[in-house]
Parts: sequence; structure tokens; C-alpha cells
Amino acid sequence: MRFKEGDKVEFIRLGELAQGVVTEIEETNHSIFYQIDYAGNTEIIWITEDKLLPPAPVLKVPQFVADWMSHCKQEGFNLFWSIDYDDSDMPYEMYEWLTSTTDSQEVFARAWLDGYEVEKEPLYHIKLINKPTGYLNVYYDNEKIVGSNDGANGCKTQFTESEIKAMDEGEAYWLLKEPVEEVTE
Repeated sequence: MRFKEGDKVEFIRLGELAQGVVTEIEETNHSIFYQIDYAGNTEIIWITEDKLLPPAPVLKVPQFVADWMSHCKQEGFNLFWSIDYDDSDMPYEMYEWLTSTTDSQEVFARAWLDGYEVEKEPLYHIKLINKPTGYLNVYYDNEKIVGSNDGANGCKTQFTESEIKAMDEGEAYWLLKEPVEEVTE
């Protein structure tokens, strides 16, 4: 197992699991040593490769699951109450997700206990006319115009599925969607 500079790692420090970032690597004839920044960049330690672990993967959940979890914690619900769809004001979308697969409740419980990240929702342009300036643009006051898809005029040009479907004529716009291509650096 080899780590590179910038990798997040975990290790045992004073009997507790600690997390840090690899900042420097030195290789000798017998070992590889990693300099690790940890404790909020206030401490540095050198550790051999065999003492490092890759961090556990963080669960990813949809935004509506994160919203429901936040609501439940604010209301003082425990884990059991948060997935009890018979006696709560659970949104239908949340109910559908929890009951759609056998893994959903386990994912919810693990996210509740161990933490989570919100899945990045795909973004779409809405192409109204087949030319470079034929995309839906929405101003802050919800006025809609046709223009380029670069957002240069201060308009919103990228939308999530739920944003598109919530618009007047959203179902028609949904048929005209084009995925936004992510720019890689």
C-alpha cells in the first residue's frame, strides 16, 4: 500500500484513532516514512507505512435523506423514530427511499451514527433551440430568457432534476435536458 502527498490517512496515536494528511514522504532501504499533519494542522508526526490506514469511506446519501435526518435530530427523534414511517410526518420521497431496497434502512442507520456526505445531484442545461444561444436562462426574479449556457449574463443556466420539474412547464423542460459536462482540471 502506497500513499502519496495529499492523501488522507488514519493511524493509532496514544490509543485513539487519529486522522491526518500526508505532507512528505521519505524512502529508505528498509522502509517508507510519511510525514502526517494532524490535529487541525497543529501537530506533525513521522510514521512508517505499515502503521497507516486509508480512511474509511464516507457514506453518501441523497439531499432529501440529509434533510430528513437533520429534521429528525432537530426534533429530538432517535434513530428508531426517524425511520418509523407509520408514526411520523415523513415525506413520501423519504418513505419511498427507505422502503425501496433492503439496504436503505441500514445505510440510513450507518449515516445517522457514523456521518455522511450529501450526494452531488447531477446538473442539466435545458436546450430550447438547437444553436449555441438556445438554452434556458433564469434570472434571480424567475424571469426566463433564451441565451448561452455559460451563465455569463448572471442568469442561472444549470438546474437539478427537482428544480426543473418544479418550474411551470417543468415536465416539458425535463424532456429537453442535457447533462452538464463536468470540467476536470
